Amino acid sequence: MRFITKGQSTPLAQIETEILPRLLGYYRNSPPQGCWAAHLVGADEFVGWFHLRPNKITPEEMELGYRLKRSAWGRGLATEGSRALVRAAFRAWGYDKVSARTLVGNRASQRVMQKAGLQFEGEFSYSAEMIPGWTDQERRAVKYSLTRMQFLALQSRSNSF
Repeated sequence: MRFITKGQSTPLAQIETEILPRLLGYYRNSPPQGCWAAHLVGADEFVGWFHLRPNKITPEEMELGYRLKRSAWGRGLATEGSRALVRAAFRAWGYDKVSARTLVGNRASQRVMQKAGLQFEGEFSYSAEMIPGWTDQERRAVKYSLTRMQFLALQSRSNSF
């Protein structure tokens, strides 16, 4: 959460009135969109979630996202889940482009994006309206993406997908 909300919890009222209704709305769409829970196999322990949904900045692209508990970090779970969603997005669901964004300082998330096959697209800054109360420097971010054509070309050259 340190890269999302500066470590501050989201108020329950906002979760109930804004976030949950938006997330539940994704499940009415086809091909699939929404959130997927991440559990450790064999331990039945919830460790976080992944999402694939229309991008808030460029809605014609699908946004890949993930949030994992700190205890799950460094185990390859973010990469494994991201690769699975990228594969499904292009192979099964026919999406044209998957993108992901993170703050410039979030090197671990950038590495997950790279391992999932996404390629650096560029730097940008989130608007002050999107992240209120953050400085210009704190809102600096990067975007990674992969098109269906790039995915198919990568797939034909390797077995990583």
